[in-house]
Amino acid sequence: MINTQETGSGPLVQSPRSPPSQSQYITVSVLDPAKMGNGVQAYISYKVITKTNFPEYDGPEKIVIRRYSDFVWLRDRLFEKYKGVFIPPVPEKSTVEKFRFSAEFIEMRRKALDVFVNRVASHQELQHSEDLRIFLTVDEQTMERARSQETGIFKKKPADLMQIFKDVQSKVSDVVLGKEKPVEESSPEYEKLKNYVFQLEDHLAEAQKHAYRLVKRHRELGQSLSDFGKAVKLLGECEGNALGKAFSELGAKSEILSVLLQKEAQNLLMNFEEPLKDYVRSVQSIKATIAERAIAFRQHCELAEAIKFKEIDMLTRSDKLYDAEHEYEELKAEGAEAWRRFEKIVKLMNEEIVRFQEQKTVDLGVAFHEFALGQAQLANSIASAWRSLLPKLEACSS
Repeated sequence: MINTQETGSGPLVQSPRSPPSQSQYITVSVLDPAKMGNGVQAYISYKVITKTNFPEYDGPEKIVIRRYSDFVWLRDRLFEKYKGVFIPPVPEKSTVEKFRFSAEFIEMRRKALDVFVNRVASHQELQHSEDLRIFLTVDEQTMERARSQETGIFKKKPADLMQIFKDVQSKVSDVVLGKEKPVEESSPEYEKLKNYVFQLEDHLAEAQKHAYRLVKRHRELGQSLSDFGKAVKLLGECEGNALGKAFSELGAKSEILSVLLQKEAQNLLMNFEEPLKDYVRSVQSIKATIAERAIAFRQHCELAEAIKFKEIDMLTRSDKLYDAEHEYEELKAEGAEAWRRFEKIVKLMNEEIVRFQEQKTVDLGVAFHEFALGQAQLANSIASAWRSLLPKLEACSS
C-alpha cells in the first residue's frame, strides 16, 4: 500500500515507499493515475516507481509508466511459468463506461494494482523473475511490443483454466494403469484443500456482499441526513425564536453527521469491502492453480496409460522392435518428467497454502480492525452530536 496523507478536503497526496533497511529489498509504488487518449481508445496510465538493490536492476530506482493491460501481461506470464505458485490477482476490468473513469474507481484500481505488484515483488519465488524485471524497468514502447507479441500458451487466461478444471473433474478414464480410476486426483489431503478453498470463496463472497450493503447503507443514511438537515434548517428560519434556533442547530448537526457518514462509507469501501473483494479474487487464483494441478495429474495418468499399452504392444509384435523400444523409452522419459512436474506443483501448493493463510490472517485482521474502529468512532461522533442538542431541545419542549 502506498503512503497517503489527506490534506484538508483536497485530494490525497501520494508518495513512494521508502526502502527498508534490510540487506536486500525491492519495493514498488503505483502512483499518479492519469487518463490518456479519448473515446473508446482512452485508458489510465500509472507511474510505477521501484526502489531496490537487486543487482539485476542496475540501479537503486526505476520509474516507468504502465497501463492496466501491462499488469495483466505480468500476471499471465507469471501464471504460465510458475506452476503451483498462487499468483496474486489483478483487479477486474470494468466494462461499464460511466464507472471506468470515475475518481473512485480509478483510486480503487490504483490501490489494487499496487497491492498486486508488491505481492509479486515480495514473493520469494517471483521477485527475481525476468518478467517482473521487464515490467518494472523497460520503456513504454518495449513494454507494448512485449505485450503485443504474446501468442500461443501465454494467451491462456485463468478463467479458461477454471473451465478446464470443471472438465477434468467431470471426466473419468476407463483404464489408468489397468484399473478403473477417475482422472482427477483424489487423495485426502487434496480433497481437504479443495473443500477449504471452495468454502472460503463462498464465505468471503458472502461477507463482501454484505460489506457492499454496509457501504451503500452508510451513503444512503448520509444523504438522508443531509436532506433532512437542509429541510430542518429551512423550518428553523420560519420560526425565528428559541425553537427556530434549536431547529437550525439540529439541521446543522444533521449535515455534519452526513459528512461523517459519507467519509465512513468511503473508509468502509477502501479498507473493508475492497480487501474482502481482493481475497475473493485471490481464492479464484488459487482455484486456477488447482486447475493446473488437475491438468498435470491428468497428463501423468495419460502417459502412464500409454506406457502400459506400449509394453503390451512390445510383447505382441516381432517387427520393428527397435523402433517400439525407442518409443517406449521416450514415453518413459515423458512420463517421468510429467510426474516430476506434478510433484513440484504439489510441493509448491503445500508451501503456498501455508503462506496464503498466514498473509490472509494479517490482512483480514487489519481490515476487520479498521472496520470496528471506524464504526466505534462513528458511533461516538453521532452520540456526541445528538447529546449536545438534547438540553436545547428539552428546553423548547418544556
